[in-house]
Amino acid sequence: MNKSTLSGVGIALAGIAVGLYLDGGQVGQMLQPTAALIVFGGTFGAVLVQFPFSVVMQAAGQLKEVLVGVKDPASQLIEDLLRYAQRARRNGLVSLDAELDFIADPFLRRAMMLAVDGAHSAELRQTMELEMDREADTEELIPKVFEAAGGFAPTIGIIGAVIGLIQVMQRLQNINEVGRGIAVAFVATIYGVGSANIFFLPFAGRVKIAMRRRQVLRELIVDGVTSIVDRANPRVLETKLAIYLNRPSVPARAKLVAK
Repeated sequence: MNKSTLSGVGIALAGIAVGLYLDGGQVGQMLQPTAALIVFGGTFGAVLVQFPFSVVMQAAGQLKEVLVGVKDPASQLIEDLLRYAQRARRNGLVSLDAELDFIADPFLRRAMMLAVDGAHSAELRQTMELEMDREADTEELIPKVFEAAGGFAPTIGIIGAVIGLIQVMQRLQNINEVGRGIAVAFVATIYGVGSANIFFLPFAGRVKIAMRRRQVLRELIVDGVTSIVDRANPRVLETKLAIYLNRPSVPARAKLVAK
């Protein structure tokens, strides 16, 4: 569970709810299905106009990582690379062919395939850096989906408010309903501005951080595999790859030495 994200959203919503209560309002006043339909339906439609459906679905898939969080795989990657380095020094690079079917990370698998096929380290690095650039270009669109939603939502919220005011104006003969109708109309504006600043824009920032971390992990893989091709000493490789962690050493070291 991503405690930071959920805590932030919870504090923001609680602050708004408490402020409303202290001002004499009720949370139930903010629950307007029509306003929600206008704002979120309109925002989703506008995002689909700007981005391909596949990109929007990729962005939606990132919500799990934003809300739930995932374990940083750096330690496991380093452990695997050190094991490959030890095996390559003992039995040669060709012996790593048996490991390929068990590598889940597609980027690592492609790099290891090049290594097993006899690519030189410079050639391997050039090929994988081109792959990194391609994947970075694709991933760059994902946070922009949330940024676009954060830009559209407040404007569509205003549209929802105007629609509500039009309906109010058509019922001016019932003056008792005018005040209530105006209040309900402006709920759409709250939905638009609130969703943009509590959800969409912060989510975009969080996804950018995740995308950058993925690029760093790909750099780790490239450095690790090229070092394996160059027959680097596993202990030297461990020290080199440890810079990709927030701590100076790899927890799996004792296990590798024991093996």
